[in-house]
Amino acid sequence: MIKVRTSVVAALTALFFLVLAPAAMAADGLGLAGRIDDRFITFFCFGVIAFFAVFVTVMSLIQGRLDAKKEQRRHDLDRFNS
Repeated sequence: MIKVRTSVVAALTALFFLVLAPAAMAADGLGLAGRIDDRFITFFCFGVIAFFAVFVTVMSLIQGRLDAKKEQRRHDLDRFNS
């Protein structure tokens, strides 16, 4: 029952996007940002690259601190249980 419901929802969602796709390309291809040039695209892509570099670095630092806490907790439990 759930598989049928999921497939129906997926099919209706796909149909919805297919119906709205021509309207998204209306207005001579102008989006919300207006006419964009190569400079805009370049800086946007540099921003995406910088975001992921910062994101990976921050998440690695968070994981390192969490691993250190976990190791400290294991060490404390081993010390108190012995």
